[in-house]
Amino acid sequence: MEPVPASTTPPALRLDGLDPEQAAAVTAPRGPVCVLAGAGTGKTRTITHRIAHLVSAGHVRADQVLAVTFTARAAGELRTRLRALGLGGDATAVQARTFHAAALRQLRYFWPQIIGDVPWRLIDSKFPIVSQAAHRVGLSTATESVRDLAGEIEWAKASLVAPEDYAATAGRLRRDTPYEAGKVADVYAGYEQAKNTADGLLLDFDDLLLHTAAALEDYVSVAEEFRGRYRCFVVDEYQDVTPLQQRVLDAWLGDRDDLTVVGDANQTIYSFTGATPNHLLEFSRRFPDATVVRLERDYRSTPQVVSLANRVIGAARGRIAGTRLQLIGERPDGPDPAFAEHDDEPAEALAVAKSIARLLGQGVSAGEIAVLYRINAQSEVYEQALTEAGIPYQVRGGEGFFQRTEVRQAVQALRRTAARDDLPDARGADLVSLVRAALARLGLTATEPSGAQARERWTSLVALVQLTEELTGHDPDLPLGGLLREFATRAEARHPPTVQGVTLASLHAAKGLEWDAVFLVGLADGTLPIGHVLGDDGTVADDAALEEERRLLYVGVTRAREHLRLSWSLSRGAGGRKTRRRSRFLNDLVPEDSPASRIARATGDRRTRKHPSCRICGRPLLGTKSTMLGRCSRCPAEIDQGLLAALQEWRQEKADELSVPHFVVFSDTTLTAIAEQLPTDDRALVAIPGIGAKKLGEFGADVLAIVRSRVGAQDPKSAGEK
Repeated sequence: MEPVPASTTPPALRLDGLDPEQAAAVTAPRGPVCVLAGAGTGKTRTITHRIAHLVSAGHVRADQVLAVTFTARAAGELRTRLRALGLGGDATAVQARTFHAAALRQLRYFWPQIIGDVPWRLIDSKFPIVSQAAHRVGLSTATESVRDLAGEIEWAKASLVAPEDYAATAGRLRRDTPYEAGKVADVYAGYEQAKNTADGLLLDFDDLLLHTAAALEDYVSVAEEFRGRYRCFVVDEYQDVTPLQQRVLDAWLGDRDDLTVVGDANQTIYSFTGATPNHLLEFSRRFPDATVVRLERDYRSTPQVVSLANRVIGAARGRIAGTRLQLIGERPDGPDPAFAEHDDEPAEALAVAKSIARLLGQGVSAGEIAVLYRINAQSEVYEQALTEAGIPYQVRGGEGFFQRTEVRQAVQALRRTAARDDLPDARGADLVSLVRAALARLGLTATEPSGAQARERWTSLVALVQLTEELTGHDPDLPLGGLLREFATRAEARHPPTVQGVTLASLHAAKGLEWDAVFLVGLADGTLPIGHVLGDDGTVADDAALEEERRLLYVGVTRAREHLRLSWSLSRGAGGRKTRRRSRFLNDLVPEDSPASRIARATGDRRTRKHPSCRICGRPLLGTKSTMLGRCSRCPAEIDQGLLAALQEWRQEKADELSVPHFVVFSDTTLTAIAEQLPTDDRALVAIPGIGAKKLGEFGADVLAIVRSRVGAQDPKSAGEK
């Protein structure tokens, strides 16, 4: 490959400032190293020190290191930090690139050897070619339709699924396809054929990876030259690699194992693009001699934020959850995370704006505050609230609501409708119906469509209709012309993006970022978790997708350094029907003494949502554990540790006798409740949640005998009173 001047060996690297786990990862012997790094645990610091250590110790030259990241920004940060560690010119010799940038560089170098004189060109956008392929098979060429088809092609190529295998694979995985899988496969095949032109080959970004892997796999001379140049590989965010990227990495490595990977499976939130944590999860199986280090000391967030993050991910299920890291907050204490429930989204947005204003008054920079939501269409009400409060903001990873293509198209359609003279003067409910009819031609349907882009468009149109409902609710005599003037006023009043403004972003766009204060908003079932993960009756339709939604919340929580506020609303429009409920992910997270708990309790169905009270302070109990213990988590309670030990010993004996796991007899929480409440008769025993008539009949006599003997041994008189 391209010659690089040999580097001189820099002085030995100092390990000052590294914690024991980071130091273990940095100084691990050459060979396979897997660093499981939780949010805020200093993974970039660990990566750069690892590279610097290998170079300074003489294990490898700087120009023999290839570090792969997922963003150009992260690659630049690696190079900057390497220079700061004293590598000097060697920092520029380390190749820190994205997968695609590295493949592009390699393919340009090797192309003459493997292809010859056949020219190729990298296409910036596959949209025109996909659109042509869609037209040929009779599918819509609307922007969102083509984007969804392009997304499916990208997923298939990233997953190493060929056009002829797409339909079967999509069916086996029960993938939510924008069209019938066979039609998508036809578009995919047509797209691949169209890239072979008379003037040469057109390559997309996935083709860069495919051709690079093939060059190393099929041409011995290419593989030998590449592997003679690069000896050491480092991969960041390893949980996000796709099968195609792993294939490239395997081709780079050959039969070698000088590989360091860093990742956290519980931050896997891009599976829709083909990313999979399986390679991270199976690293130790592939490399049995690998050094595995867990980074769990969180230097980003306060212990209060860290505690909530641990509780969010602690409820996760499935294989990925088995790798969860128990973060340990290393910063000084901060305020407890706040929870808030509101009647509607405008009220929620107003409360967020007021809280942000208070933080600004306390000296928190606007650039250190973020409002994070699940989908981009949620930004509108927060843009409006911040505008009215005079607080500057920027929308990251997307356009402001009224600047989005589908919203601009919708407003233009409404202007054309207003220009017609054959329509009656619609107001109130009639105006809402007129708006719905006008937007139906743009994709507003009664049910949510398939496909990510079509769903995003649909959600924006729904938000525009709901905004119409809100405005007509405030002014029943509002005509269509007045509605359009209100839209224009809102669009013009929105602050232009500014780096010093409050950040509005989706949870996906927030990955890898952090702020002093984070507001997680719209945390209602149907939004987080997103609606298509749930069935019509609210039951889970896709367990794996539900867990990814939980990981999104975890990522959101771990973006906050100090201030964290989680909120939800019971309806979309002001004064609307309260048909929503807070996200199921918040169950057992909202403290019993939080105002949000009292509000949620008051808005529930009193016939079906009766909550027991704390036997110590009298407050209603909401959490499962608190309900079983009969007390708030913050209320102190005396527990007979000797009795608890005796009960645990009896439970194990009974479980062995019945050949069942011990929790089948009684859970740990139930035994704790017994040891706290000391029931000495059947009535007191069955009053403890988790003990019904069946368990009373099976185990009641044994449990009561143990309790009575223990209580009697301590105080015979109190036993009689009991």
